[in-house]
Amino acid sequence: MHWRSLVAILLAAGGIVIGVAVERLLLHRLRAIARRTKWEGDEVIIGALRRVTTIWLSLLGFYVGLSFLEMSPTHFDLLKKLLLGIAILSVTFFLARLSVGFLELHLQRLKDVVPPTSLFRNLTKLAIFTIGGLVLLQSLGISITPALTALGVGGLAVALALQEPLANLFAGFHILMSKQVRPGDYVRLETGEEGYVMDISWRNTTIRQLPNNVVIVPNSKLASIIVTNYYLPQQEMSVLVQVGVSYDSDLEKVEKVTIEVAKEVMREVPGGVPEFEPFIRYHTFGDFSIDFTVILRAREFVDQYLVKHEFIKRLHRRYHQEGIEIPFPIRTIYMRQ
Repeated sequence: MHWRSLVAILLAAGGIVIGVAVERLLLHRLRAIARRTKWEGDEVIIGALRRVTTIWLSLLGFYVGLSFLEMSPTHFDLLKKLLLGIAILSVTFFLARLSVGFLELHLQRLKDVVPPTSLFRNLTKLAIFTIGGLVLLQSLGISITPALTALGVGGLAVALALQEPLANLFAGFHILMSKQVRPGDYVRLETGEEGYVMDISWRNTTIRQLPNNVVIVPNSKLASIIVTNYYLPQQEMSVLVQVGVSYDSDLEKVEKVTIEVAKEVMREVPGGVPEFEPFIRYHTFGDFSIDFTVILRAREFVDQYLVKHEFIKRLHRRYHQEGIEIPFPIRTIYMRQ
């Protein structure tokens, strides 16, 4: 093997080894130091450098090694363009990671104004990859002017062809800006589906139901249907429990006992609101009972299930102790002789 070829191979291999060493040792140590600092941006920068440092140092080794190889100018230019293309792609990936990382930090500070979703991350990545692709084409000697001209001329045709995706995109922006549906909210659609909003992307909104199923709703559909948001204006919600007692019951005593049990549930059951004062409202002379509603309070939508569960158990036990009857359905039938 010619000594020039051997030097080129050693330089290329050395670039790879140094890149892996920097990745495994230096960046790992810097990452540990960054976790102890107050500024979160350094973790974003180090995270964005993951893997690309190995690529950059390897490309440097290959580029220096090329100068030792004996080859035709055509082949030399071709390899240089190949290395340049890989370098531009790696820088594009680095900038995309860096931009998305700082965007997420910024959105975390503005989460009360703009909810953090994948929509903004995807649009940021799309913009950076588009610019990176244009730079790559220009660096390879491919003129981008005709492409930009064709894009401008064909913009109307593209808009018509992508009418539905664009409608979903702008509907997603509308949903986020209105802040009527946000990631983490518990919602119910007019079609009956309900669950936690997981994400709002450029195309659809993902809702995780309580049985751990996922409902995917196009943004344009979500923006045009009736949605009940159980987290607005706040997460706390009233819990209504329907109860009926016998006509022979002392209604003052029933109210006193029921409120005592309700207060106990509010204090002791996880998900209850201890500072809330529960109350009851009689509303119906039923066929076999006097019916009323007990109004409790839960911290969020799913907490109501445990609150109701414990309230019914404790109320049934307390009614039994106090001699308050919860009657069975009764029908009196009169038969003519």
